[in-house]
Amino acid sequence: MGEDVVTVMPRIGPYAVERELGSGGMGTVYLARSRAGRPVAVKVARPELAADPAFRARFRAEIEAARRVGGFHTAPVVDADPDGTPPWLATAYVPGPTLAARLDADGPMAEAELRQLGAALAEALEAIHACGLVHRDLKPGNVIMAADGPRVLDFGIARAVENTRLTATGHAFGTPGFLAPEQAVGEDVTGAADVFALGAVLVAAAGGRPFGEGTPMALMYRSVHEEADVRALPAGLREAVAACLAKAPADRPTPGELLDLLTGSAPVVGPVGPAGPTGPVGYSPTLRVPEEPASAPAARAPAPAVRAFASARRRTHADTSGTVTLGDARNAVVVDAYGVTLRTGETAAQFSWEEIALVIPSVKRLGRTLHVTVQLYGEEEYAVRLLAPDRRTRDEWLARLYPVLDLYLDE
Repeated sequence: MGEDVVTVMPRIGPYAVERELGSGGMGTVYLARSRAGRPVAVKVARPELAADPAFRARFRAEIEAARRVGGFHTAPVVDADPDGTPPWLATAYVPGPTLAARLDADGPMAEAELRQLGAALAEALEAIHACGLVHRDLKPGNVIMAADGPRVLDFGIARAVENTRLTATGHAFGTPGFLAPEQAVGEDVTGAADVFALGAVLVAAAGGRPFGEGTPMALMYRSVHEEADVRALPAGLREAVAACLAKAPADRPTPGELLDLLTGSAPVVGPVGPAGPTGPVGYSPTLRVPEEPASAPAARAPAPAVRAFASARRRTHADTSGTVTLGDARNAVVVDAYGVTLRTGETAAQFSWEEIALVIPSVKRLGRTLHVTVQLYGEEEYAVRLLAPDRRTRDEWLARLYPVLDLYLDE
């Protein structure tokens, strides 16, 4: 009678390893189970990283930050041992193929799928950035297509690797083709680099390659010096994704702004209930709009300030000939003799000068988004957010908007 052969599974910390899920520049990922049988994904750092004290120190700090990341679009950190031999990080196991595998199997995504993917990734980046983390290596292989939507992986270890001596010798950390220009040339990296990578992911999901094919060095060169190719994208997405792939970090939208562009939600906001007269408006919005300044000198130049225009002191004999229409691909603002119209998608809200207490245009000094807020006498507020292609256009839009508001309102 033969004896049963019992295979003793290797362990990483308290977790029994079942199989390898994948490997990359940072280490190897294993499917493992807790003592109670719960599945986890355990990433084990490469031996050369484990031997670097700088890596371990940074890894420890990044784990603490990663534990705070919540939301529906990431895999939460459940355990880690930065002092282990080797150091490791365990996250909840999210079953499903990677985005890379999904694209290999099913081909490019349609526009609706691309919008859903982009919105989910933007929400994930919001959660990651809110905890002081920058992913630094967002790519199709780090996105799991789970049953409840895309999830972003590997945000807890990326920065730790980038800040070790192993990457301090002029080698860029990340994946060429998804690497932001500032990463490629070794400059400081912020969350804007993740937005750049998100744009590149969407191009890839549409069947394109934003910087073509070639060696890693060729791809990095093009990301720094050549415009991204977004022709694979549906026409309705090209402008938003091209903004993500802008060369200057300050010219890219934030994850929240990108979320608005992809979903068309939240640009016009206000109280629940009747919001005043609404309905289609008979105008064709121009293509883009500027963002506003954060500090305003008397002469509106280098860093325009927030200006509030008060209807309470509306000029009795105001010139009623002035009008201005500003808008991006989805949203628009119209100021004319009747009042102010805010439009998002197919919905518009019109407010007459008689009901308006304040009109406040505002922008971040280094951003590209123009916010126009209308405050009514009842203190309800409505706002629309418009994305300019660059800060120069934003400032041109402000230069057009201010004089028209001056015609009808006092500061």
